[in-house]
Amino acid sequence: MSFALDALILATACTHVLLAPYTKVEESFNLHAVHDVLMYGVSPSSLSSYDHFVFPGAVPRTFIGSILLAWISKPAIYVAGSFGFVPSKFELQVIVRLVLASINALGLCLIRHGVSRRFGRPTGLYFTLITCTQFHIPFWMGRTLPNMLALFPVNLAAYLLVDRAPNTLKPSQRSITSSIALLVFSAVVFRAELAAFAGALILQYLYLGHLTLRRALTIGTMSTLASIALTVSVDSYLWGQPYLWPEYQSIYFNVVEGKSADWGTSPAHSYLTAHLPKLLLSALPLSLFAVFSSAPKRLISLIFPSAVLVGAMSAIGHKEWRFVVYVIPIWNVVAARGMSAMVSQRKSSLIGRVLFLGACSAILANLGATVLLTLAAMRNYPGGEAMAILNTLANANNTVNAAVNAHIGNLALQTGASLFTHVHAPPYPPFLASANASWVYDKTDNPDSAAYAKYTHVVGESAVPPAAGGGAFGFMSRKGGWTELGKVEAFERWVVDVKGKGEGEGEEGIGLVERVKGVVRMEERTRLWVLEKDLKS
Repeated sequence: MSFALDALILATACTHVLLAPYTKVEESFNLHAVHDVLMYGVSPSSLSSYDHFVFPGAVPRTFIGSILLAWISKPAIYVAGSFGFVPSKFELQVIVRLVLASINALGLCLIRHGVSRRFGRPTGLYFTLITCTQFHIPFWMGRTLPNMLALFPVNLAAYLLVDRAPNTLKPSQRSITSSIALLVFSAVVFRAELAAFAGALILQYLYLGHLTLRRALTIGTMSTLASIALTVSVDSYLWGQPYLWPEYQSIYFNVVEGKSADWGTSPAHSYLTAHLPKLLLSALPLSLFAVFSSAPKRLISLIFPSAVLVGAMSAIGHKEWRFVVYVIPIWNVVAARGMSAMVSQRKSSLIGRVLFLGACSAILANLGATVLLTLAAMRNYPGGEAMAILNTLANANNTVNAAVNAHIGNLALQTGASLFTHVHAPPYPPFLASANASWVYDKTDNPDSAAYAKYTHVVGESAVPPAAGGGAFGFMSRKGGWTELGKVEAFERWVVDVKGKGEGEGEEGIGLVERVKGVVRMEERTRLWVLEKDLKS
């Protein structure tokens, strides 16, 4: 059973990667850093080819997670390449994401083992079911957000806190030291908001008498200095800037200067009323049931650090779910305790049967919501799909086999057109043969008309460009010899048809399955067009 549950967590994570293999712009820095480390290496002579010097972003980000992920992925990449499973560079992106998903799945498996040891095997089972039927952690744990690179050390720290015998009142000193060091490292290197999590954990240990003030200061100081030394050394070298601490620059830019507000602000209650319910789904009511029905003292120590993190992030105007995503596994542990309490009630009583039905309904509700969210997410990467059309169909209809010079528009870049989708342009891994013709994938923002005139293909947001003489796109008039290679539709919204007729409205003899499908249906809208200049003449 233990192996099956671990396999289920791993399979769930990898399935989400395969269902939605493309990426969004917020993943691009780390993904492109992995690409550059894999393709160019980290020698001084190779750094000038790195993408971050052309597209640096608002603030520098650390390379540490990207370098580690690239190096860990290399064995899997070369094994897959030796067996012919890597026909293009895009498969490298999938492999890297599968490796990251597997690493984060390992962290969840460790937590499950700790939960089974401390609270019993049934609770470990319920933790697995709750986690695998949620959407955000399984879907995002294979994506190269800084938060997902920090997720494994955070989950490893959570495992060290949970993993102890049922009758043990406190974790070992070794577990305390390691968990604090991991959280401090994650805060210094990856995500500064984890400082609130680490600080709350230290205060809790001090209050409970598990840790002395002197030892807390020693662990915190040594971990902080070692982490700063590591990130400054690595990132100063790769960014070409002396004494660079990326996460400090992020704090200064977003918090001190308040620039995060440029991306929008939300009310203080947003995490409690919007983000956490979406992240936790049925784990939220299950957690509340656990706190009020079982021994709360065993759970408060798990809840307190995550509650402090949520409270601290609520004080900042700009709010995103990923800033508090680390609390999900911990709250899932609490929710699993609640589900265990519900299922363990005597089934001979009405209350026992109702609670058992509620526990089953919670998992089904999770699963239903996750199916809808996953289906929508699969159709939310038009840039990646447009690049697949471009890479497959470009020059297929032209008698003149000219070199492809394609302009990739802003929306495409934001929704899947990563460097790994530049499959016909160097660099190439050693086991992958280079293309006969080297394509140009131009990501220039708002190029002028002279630049546009040189493009042979365009991935853009317009089906019918302006007429000749009407601006930068004037040369692209359909009368001037441009054809449509394809267009990409993407998710727009879910529509609920209470009548359940859907597209078959008014028709007689509609079957039950068709009626059910018509109750909730996905609406899509065309987002991108792939255009090709006619070179036949």
